Amino acid sequence: MSDTDAIPPPAPQLIEESLHAQRTRRLAIVALGLGLAGLAYGGHWWTTARHWVQTDNAYVTGNLVPVAAQAGGIITQVLFEETQFVTRGEVLVRLDANEATTVLGQARGRLGDAVRRINALFITQRQLADKLAARRARLDVVRHDLARYRRAVPSGAVSKQLLENAEDHVRALDAEVRETQAEYDALDAQIGGTTVLAHPTVELAKHEFIHAHLEYARQQIRAPASGYVAKRKAQVGDRVKHGTHLMTIVPLDHLWVEANLRETDMAEVRPGQPAEVRVDLHGGTHTFHGTVEGLVPGTGSPFALLPPDNSTGNFIHIIERVPVRIALPADDLREHPIRPGLSTVTKIRVTEGGHSVWSSLAKADTDEYQTDVYDHELTDAESLAQDIMKANLVSRSPAVMVPSSD
Repeated sequence: MSDTDAIPPPAPQLIEESLHAQRTRRLAIVALGLGLAGLAYGGHWWTTARHWVQTDNAYVTGNLVPVAAQAGGIITQVLFEETQFVTRGEVLVRLDANEATTVLGQARGRLGDAVRRINALFITQRQLADKLAARRARLDVVRHDLARYRRAVPSGAVSKQLLENAEDHVRALDAEVRETQAEYDALDAQIGGTTVLAHPTVELAKHEFIHAHLEYARQQIRAPASGYVAKRKAQVGDRVKHGTHLMTIVPLDHLWVEANLRETDMAEVRPGQPAEVRVDLHGGTHTFHGTVEGLVPGTGSPFALLPPDNSTGNFIHIIERVPVRIALPADDLREHPIRPGLSTVTKIRVTEGGHSVWSSLAKADTDEYQTDVYDHELTDAESLAQDIMKANLVSRSPAVMVPSSD
């Protein structure tokens, strides 16, 4: 028999005590780990976390400037493609201008014709004024003769026949004066108190020409803002009408973050508080230092296409989220470019002092909030209309003042 066979097995009591000791040590280690983790979390919360509100429901957004057709026509040329940068005022799309050119020519003709017709009325008015003055003069002469005849009839120097002829002549001339005066008054009702170029008919024709010129000018669709082309839908050969969406311009030098915070975290959030934003695009290697600009006045529910109606009884209490706008520095955006729609992890330092919850630091003062691309169109059209009107104005003499009747 070997020596090994001679060693007796350990007692069951000793085995149980050994297992118990091992379990105790393991529980102690776990408890110690949990305690240390709790202390670490408590220390982190006390020193850092309690000062911040954090969410990963936050996304980069910006102004997406739509480019739409402002006139109808067939696309003949697309000058820019997606991802290309365009400068404000550059031509993006050209439409077939043949139809617009024809309409513009018709409007030009109507404007010239209106000026000539109204100018003819003013000339006719002057002719009637001269005619009326001549007839009144003749009437005055005959009236003077009639007065002499009446004084001479008692003495027999003038016959009664001659007197009657003079009276008939006065009545005829008086009727002619009244007729001419009526014609003058009817014409004065059309053109009185105005000039040829300021006449309503000419004004109407002028603005019809301006409208046609705007339609012609807008056959070239220009960029309302500077930025990068995205979502191009314009294709050569497409027939578009007013308002048809063609593409989108995205300015990347002015972006912000829309952080959707839980309503339970909104108590201390204020405009003006600093924020830190980490974008997944940069893999957490860069942190944007932004500023809370304002709190959106409502959650997403009231602005939904079908807002919830909790009065029906189908009510479920959920924690809503309130969008908070966080501005990003322009210099930081240039050095570390990002795009609208990117996901972020955003936190706001709520222990920092801020402005009133009723205030907002957001401003509409960057380039994409206004455009002057269309300003010159009306000026050019007005100048062309004035040239057409002056070219068709034969006489610029003022209206003749008609002397009042006796």
